[in-house]
Amino acid sequence: MTKEPRDAPQFYLTSPAPCPYLPGRAERKVFTHLIGLRAPALNDTLTQSGFRRSQTIAYRPACEHCRACVSVRVKIGEFEPSRTQRRIARRNAEIVGEGRPARATAEQFALFRRYVGARHADGGMADMNMVDYQMMIEDSHVDTRLIEYRLAPDLPGGDADQLVACCLTDRLADGLSMVYSFYEPAFESRSLGSFMILDHMRRAQAAGLPHLYLGYWVEGSRKMDYKARFLPQERLGPEGWARIG
Repeated sequence: MTKEPRDAPQFYLTSPAPCPYLPGRAERKVFTHLIGLRAPALNDTLTQSGFRRSQTIAYRPACEHCRACVSVRVKIGEFEPSRTQRRIARRNAEIVGEGRPARATAEQFALFRRYVGARHADGGMADMNMVDYQMMIEDSHVDTRLIEYRLAPDLPGGDADQLVACCLTDRLADGLSMVYSFYEPAFESRSLGSFMILDHMRRAQAAGLPHLYLGYWVEGSRKMDYKARFLPQERLGPEGWARIG
């Protein structure tokens, strides 16, 4: 685990790199460390300001000529699932999610490798090994849980108790933040990504939390289209959080 720094948080700027969402564009990020006793409160403040967490780093886009990445959070108390979302929930009703301490296992890593190989084979995670995965899951100084989703014994289409999806989730003062999720590629038709969002909204509501943070939505990116379907939501702009839907 990274050691606690002596000073107040300092912010740094990355060098330009190819944008993973919009072809032909470059991205830069501003970032700081989330370390030690101050990490949970700082993570709350930064997430509400449009940052995301990766291990002990909080970052947000800082591109010179682009503002396409928009932070999105769903308003839990006002959310009404669409017909399609209700169908997704029914179809996956016998998949059971259980919150666990953020600890990496070989079973999770095997699922992660299948997911990355099928969905992001040319991305930055394609070469991650078990140690890298363990750092992604466990290197955290904030309130983090791993939600494992498994097939119930009587659900057709797979082995009983099969691990079919996972989501690394932060608990914030005002909501849950879905840090990273992955699922079994063979279950693509079940829309497990959307199912995990619906399940997290249920969890946030049960905990009395008003928001579910979904990360960045990028208009024009097919990878991000699904986030716009969870309404009403708020998007962070120059004037603050604005309601959509």
